[in-house]
Amino acid sequence: MAADPISQFKVEKIIPIEVGGIDFSFTNSALFMVVTIVVASSFLILSTRGRGLVPGRWQSAAEVVYEFVAKTLRDAAGSEGMRFFPFVFSLFMFILVANLVGMFPYFFTVTAHIIITATMALMVILTVVIYGIRRHGFGFFRLFAPSGLPPVLLPFVTVIEVVSFISRPISLSIRLFANMLAGHITLKVFAGFVVALGSAGFVGILGAILPLLGTIALTALEFLVAVVQAYVFATLTCLYLNDALHPGH
Repeated sequence: MAADPISQFKVEKIIPIEVGGIDFSFTNSALFMVVTIVVASSFLILSTRGRGLVPGRWQSAAEVVYEFVAKTLRDAAGSEGMRFFPFVFSLFMFILVANLVGMFPYFFTVTAHIIITATMALMVILTVVIYGIRRHGFGFFRLFAPSGLPPVLLPFVTVIEVVSFISRPISLSIRLFANMLAGHITLKVFAGFVVALGSAGFVGILGAILPLLGTIALTALEFLVAVVQAYVFATLTCLYLNDALHPGH
């Protein structure tokens, strides 16, 4: 189990619950989603409870995160996009904290499961579609028919635009899932080399130096990837929300 790099992603029941033949069990995945929400909420609440005119270290960190997401949203969707700020900020904080929590040994990385990332991606796309249709009516579908296009090309471009739009939740979910999954597997494999070689005596310990350095470098890289993937997901979400606000090309 310890040497198996896939075992870290196994969903296990903590509290078995079954209602009407449907499994509602509380799992390790659910537990770490709760942990993620508690950690993110605690950070924001505790760091801003003082609301000092001269911010302290933790308040400054919270304000930096706030302004970072707000600027990303304004740059992508304009000042109108700020109506979606709570949604985008919640997604960013959840993904960021979930990624970072998953870096601790024996913890669970919920964003390494496609069902979690796909759910968030579908939330984004459904928000775009529902808000776009509610605000623009049938005008929202101008998104799939760029203005100024020659009529002969319109059917082909429309098909391409529809396929591109449908592929958005797929690419959005797979990008986050695949990066976290691949990174954690690679890290576990290198760490396994260190343990295996280290138990083979003096020569093995010498041979374990290189994998150990690789594990340290990969750990630093994974922390960077954890932050970057949260940023990428939030940025793409902002760009997609811009289509709901301004569907015309």
